[in-house]
Amino acid sequence: MAENAPIAKVSTVFVPVSDQNEAAKFYTEKLGFEIRTDAAYEENQRWLEVAPPGAETTIALVPPREGHQDPEGIDTNVGFGTDDVAAAHADLAEKSVDTDDIISPGDPVPSMFFFRDQDGNKFVIAEESD
Repeated sequence: MAENAPIAKVSTVFVPVSDQNEAAKFYTEKLGFEIRTDAAYEENQRWLEVAPPGAETTIALVPPREGHQDPEGIDTNVGFGTDDVAAAHADLAEKSVDTDDIISPGDPVPSMFFFRDQDGNKFVIAEESD
């Protein structure tokens, strides 16, 4: 890491969702994430963070900004890692998560697949090597 770098880590990624309750259900029940923070603030606002167990980086499930709701969801450019992409794919497919087929481009690009959450937000899961 560069000396005196002002940014030390990725702490939270914001993902817009239409319904925080439904999103919390999806991320905990389908993806196996845990709720890290669920707190009300200001008038009718809620801060909801989830993460894979043991992960340092969290995902904040936030209402979309006014005028920025895309009914088709968004490509979040957020990637998750796994030791076994085939097992991860099978697990999500069994839980009726909207998944694409696994793609295996070949070294050095890992095998991966895309999936969508309850709002159509698109994510990728890639196999990490040791």
